[in-house]
Amino acid sequence: MNLTLQVWRQPASTANGRFVTYQVRDVSPDMSFLEMLDVLNQQLILAGDEPIAFDHDCREGICGSCGMVIDGVAHGGQRATTACQLHMRHFKDGDSLTLEPWRASAFPIVKDLVVDRGAFDRIIQAGGYVSVSTGGVPDANAIPIPKESADRAMDAAACIGCGACVAACPNASAMLFTGAKVAHLGVLPQGQVERSRRVLAMVAQMDEEGFGGCTNIGECAAVCPKEIKLDVIAQLNRDLLRASLR
Repeated sequence: MNLTLQVWRQPASTANGRFVTYQVRDVSPDMSFLEMLDVLNQQLILAGDEPIAFDHDCREGICGSCGMVIDGVAHGGQRATTACQLHMRHFKDGDSLTLEPWRASAFPIVKDLVVDRGAFDRIIQAGGYVSVSTGGVPDANAIPIPKESADRAMDAAACIGCGACVAACPNASAMLFTGAKVAHLGVLPQGQVERSRRVLAMVAQMDEEGFGGCTNIGECAAVCPKEIKLDVIAQLNRDLLRASLR
């Protein structure tokens, strides 16, 4: 198939950016979206042009490194799919696609489609950990945990921190990400000691980074490649209220 790509090119964070049009020919429908970009970059290199910068690592939908807005949708239009796992068979010959980076002031553009997501790391550093001594590896049943709590913790822990929730939100809110990180520790016995301190510190860091507020639009959950549910935001708000009153 042949495609027309409108790609955001920005040489540095301090430089002005613009859309540049590229033609990509003979694209196999079995390619992933990032493999298609590899082919385009090879063409650009052979022509003596600067290749398009984009984030990637495992390319297996696990690490959360890949992140771009494809035709106005974070990670593209396939539900529960990262950009690296989006395949070209979902597009048609002759399609024109627009590629942009995450758009949020808390995610400054580094180059082209690459943004600095260090704000997420700083939110985790503020409280996304358990500091109690757990000793060696315990037996699986040493600490009884209700199945419902274990399931909720595992569902929230599935968040890979890709930033699609922020990119999709009109307010550039990080509530889904922060809620997931608070929730997966807050429902486990090991996370109770720091539960109040954790939510206060992480929300304060989130606000300091410049993320917007949540207005329950739901776009964050709609584009999340791991299908994190909005109820983690509800739990975050409950924990925040309880901690604030203490």
